[in-house]
Amino acid sequence: MIGDAAQAGIVVAAYGIAMAWSVRTADMLRNLPSVANLTKIGWQDAPASGPSLTVIVPARNEAANIAATIESLLQSDYRNLEIIAVNDRSTDATGTILDGVAARWPHTLRVIHVEELADGWVGKTYAMQLAMEQATSEYVLFTDADIQFSPVILRKAVAYAERTGAAHLVVMPTTLVKSWREGVVLGLLQVLGLWVARPWRVSDPKARYDVIGVGAFNMVRRETLLALGGLEPQRMVILEDVHLALRFKAENLPQRVAVAPGQVLVHWAKGLRGLVSVMTKNLFSGMNFNPLLLMLAALWVVLFFLVPLAGFAWWYTILPAAVVMFAIAACYRTLSMYSLIRAGYGWLYPLAVVVFLYVMLQSMVSAFLIGGVRWRGTKYSLNELREHNHPRRWERAARETRRLAKLRVES
Repeated sequence: MIGDAAQAGIVVAAYGIAMAWSVRTADMLRNLPSVANLTKIGWQDAPASGPSLTVIVPARNEAANIAATIESLLQSDYRNLEIIAVNDRSTDATGTILDGVAARWPHTLRVIHVEELADGWVGKTYAMQLAMEQATSEYVLFTDADIQFSPVILRKAVAYAERTGAAHLVVMPTTLVKSWREGVVLGLLQVLGLWVARPWRVSDPKARYDVIGVGAFNMVRRETLLALGGLEPQRMVILEDVHLALRFKAENLPQRVAVAPGQVLVHWAKGLRGLVSVMTKNLFSGMNFNPLLLMLAALWVVLFFLVPLAGFAWWYTILPAAVVMFAIAACYRTLSMYSLIRAGYGWLYPLAVVVFLYVMLQSMVSAFLIGGVRWRGTKYSLNELREHNHPRRWERAARETRRLAKLRVES
């Protein structure tokens, strides 16, 4: 039998978890509508011409997607636009396809072919850096090779950046769901995302941990990024989109997040197996390849998503368990209006949690088994990756820079 003290502890913990869910959900319900929605009527009149914009599209073995992505960009109604596509050592027809499109659009599309990867660089980041060095525009948009853009979204995004003075802007993509398995996992990921970073707090420089970077739509002021050293400081980072956002946050530069349901489309991965493959690469690297941190994160997921279900088995914890379930349902329902991922997938969220926990462990185990990460045809060792992938390294570097600058002024 469980002692009275243990029973009391369980009840207190159950109500504590319910309170945490209540606070986070209430925060979302109150503030998520304040995030700019670029599909609203007020953004239809955004000017079709303005500051120059370069869209950079790194691509490796994307023959199945690259033509559609580039064609969607070429249909943009924003006039002051150029596109630089980088064929990153592809072994399929990606390069040939890009050259064919560029021949039809020579004044808008340029193609760079990378034959060899430079030492000390992750392939995708190196491709992005090469393209940025050739850009001369005011804004640069980094995107992926499997994204579909509406004709109006670039115009609206530039107008929003100009209106808010953003040095870094993320437009949250709409994830296409092509099977119920994808929907179940992706639905959970968006709820988990609320605990990682709150979109409505990204613009607040005091919200140090609310940082969002998305590979589908990471737009920056080019001169600002160049002043930070371009992409060279993050040359060995796996999650280059998130770390780009972390660098801007560390320097207290203005950041914004916007939503635009249906206007930036991505099919993140094909089926459950594809999602598992993508998350296996990303999850452990997001924790700087630290096993303890990953295990603590897994424990948190169990406590906040699975343990409350057990609360229905005991009279004293039925109420907090019900509160948690209501909060999770509210998150699924509210987020579905922005992500267009059906709220009904929430009924199977425990299954998604089990998959997520499995992938967390697989991400760690596979990294140790091969001694690193294999990405875009290249293997990177754990030792070199740990040096570059700590999420807080940018804040430490920024603080040191400011300290030295202050000393120079005082002297």
